[in-house]
Amino acid sequence: MQEQQQNHNQNLKSDAEIALMRQAGLLTWQAHQVAAALIRPGITTAEINTAMEKFMLAQQAEPLFKGVPDITGQVPFPAVACISINEQLVHGIPGPRALREGDVVSIDTGVRYQGWCGDAAVTHAVGQIDDTSRRLLEVTEGALRLAITLIPQRQYWSQVAREMEAYVTRAGFTVVEGLVGHSIGREMWEMPQVPNYFSLPYQALGDFKLQPGVVIAVEPMVTMSSKRVRTLSDHWTMVAEDGRPSAHFEHTLAITQQGVQVLTAGPDGKAWALPEGPL
Repeated sequence: MQEQQQNHNQNLKSDAEIALMRQAGLLTWQAHQVAAALIRPGITTAEINTAMEKFMLAQQAEPLFKGVPDITGQVPFPAVACISINEQLVHGIPGPRALREGDVVSIDTGVRYQGWCGDAAVTHAVGQIDDTSRRLLEVTEGALRLAITLIPQRQYWSQVAREMEAYVTRAGFTVVEGLVGHSIGREMWEMPQVPNYFSLPYQALGDFKLQPGVVIAVEPMVTMSSKRVRTLSDHWTMVAEDGRPSAHFEHTLAITQQGVQVLTAGPDGKAWALPEGPL
């Protein structure tokens, strides 16, 4: 009965639908390239957001984030990208703040194109960063790479999440709890949820089978030491409680008969920054 309920909750996509989602994913990747080319000390987060929005609109793609209401339903997100600096983990609002040498800046964005969504995030180093922050970025991205590797080898998502969390913990960092990835399709947030950590309640009640047709946004969110985050007074920006740098990487992934397809990868189909070689 439990497996029947889990499968019932999955919104499986056909090969044709996955091909359409790939178009949205590629546009999401291209928007990230626009942002990456601008990362430097002195540029403001508002300038990066403006460039990304201009690109999306030129491609006749709908910005996925702009106008989304906050948890109260009263404060819409005002930008096309979440741009979060240092201890800001996710949902940072672009504005007049300028990047500085040594910052880490996470950019999360998505588009809806011809009815289908793509969603991805990457954390950038601004110039030279300290060794601990650089390792944080490597480990967070490594957790995403590990998930891509493990999905064809495991039966249920909780098995992947357990190994993602263990990988991060072994490296001396902490997976944030309470913030999770999500299924994705015609809507940005679809069920079931996709946590980056293991819990018995999720395994019992929320887990899902890894099978062809599953499309999920996998997004490890990692801090130096904080499992918890708090939301600032702007209703959106979430910061690590330890006040230290954090990192966020995300790709939209489709499970097919041939394996995992990274829908938000570049034209060559490879995840843009995932390093080669063993973990």
